[in-house]
Amino acid sequence: MKRFDISVLGEINSDLILYGLPPVLEPEREHLASDFAMTLGSSSAIFAHNISLFGSRVGFTSCIGGDPLGKFCAERLLESGVDVSGVKSLSNKNTGVTVILPFGEKRYILTYPGTTFDLQNEHLDLDYLRSATHFHLSSFFLLRALRRALPELFFQMKQAGLTTSLDTNDDPENVWADDVKTVLKSVDVFLPNEREACKVAGTGDIDTALDALSHLVPIVVIKCGAQGAFARRGKDRFHSASLTVQPVDTVGAGDSFNAGFLHKFIRGAGLQDCLDYGNVSAGLSTSRAGGTEAFRDRQHRETFLQRHGKT
Repeated sequence: MKRFDISVLGEINSDLILYGLPPVLEPEREHLASDFAMTLGSSSAIFAHNISLFGSRVGFTSCIGGDPLGKFCAERLLESGVDVSGVKSLSNKNTGVTVILPFGEKRYILTYPGTTFDLQNEHLDLDYLRSATHFHLSSFFLLRALRRALPELFFQMKQAGLTTSLDTNDDPENVWADDVKTVLKSVDVFLPNEREACKVAGTGDIDTALDALSHLVPIVVIKCGAQGAFARRGKDRFHSASLTVQPVDTVGAGDSFNAGFLHKFIRGAGLQDCLDYGNVSAGLSTSRAGGTEAFRDRQHRETFLQRHGKT
């Protein structure tokens, strides 16, 4: 019996979200927002938080600064049931923060990485990481101090008998170097969005990307927003339509999809069921501000899942 269902490695920061901004931001002007939210942010932490509230046992590895934002993030994870004994506190550093400015269906995302850039090999407890059935990593390109060690780390997780998954998220430098493909040799489930899939595959459309990536990874899952999610396993292709909902906020929807998909995957569900649960999880995420607030409200979460036949 493993200690955790899933071991998560990645970044942690808070999200500051300003709503109701004017359609154009002008330099040297003071613009007023109509609403504001501070929530747990970052792909890895949102994922860990939400999959824990689905009932998975989660061990989280990251680092935070010795500041109030770091304390806030760690407390939010603890409240969701995530084990944070793998989170290191760097007292002389600052925790990262992302400022999100939504404009209709698009948004500006401004991130101060903070301790994300400080996470390195010496902060990892390999026995802790291996004490799970599954290993997941998000934000490959942001983990700069750790990046060189990731191919070997994924290989070790596979050697220890864990299944593995990766969500690269965006490359802020837009380089998309080939070391990602080295990591993919030890990945069981790859979970990019449409743009990320095309960038990694070096293609211009989702069909070609699915074909190319399926030669590298056993299961490729591509999140396409309103078009739903597509998956490829060998020669078999799957699709799950997105929910018809009026989103309040799409922040963290992709990470919430990952949480739903992998919660079912590590329990041996079929690929179509995993896709469907992922889409319902993404829809749930969009029903409240930020990437975790819809999950934190237990009654809201359970009612939403029951309404869509996912209990």
